[in-house]
Amino acid sequence: MARGNQREKAREKNLKAQASQKSKNAKTGAEMQRDKDNVAEMMRKKQAAADAKKAAEAAAAAKK
Repeated sequence: MARGNQREKAREKNLKAQASQKSKNAKTGAEMQRDKDNVAEMMRKKQAAADAKKAAEAAAAAKK
C-alpha cells in the first residue's frame, strides 16, 4: 500500500511543478497574427531604408 501513496505524492508534485511552469504560448491566434504583422511591417521599413541608403550610395558613386 505504501507504493500507491508514493505514486500519488509523486503525481501531485509533478502536477504542481507543471502548473508553475510558464506555458510556451499564451497568445491567441489573433494576437499572434497581429504580432507577426507588426514584425513584418518593421522589417519592410528597415529593408526599404537599407535599399534607399544603397541607392543613395550608388548614385553618389556614379557622380564621381
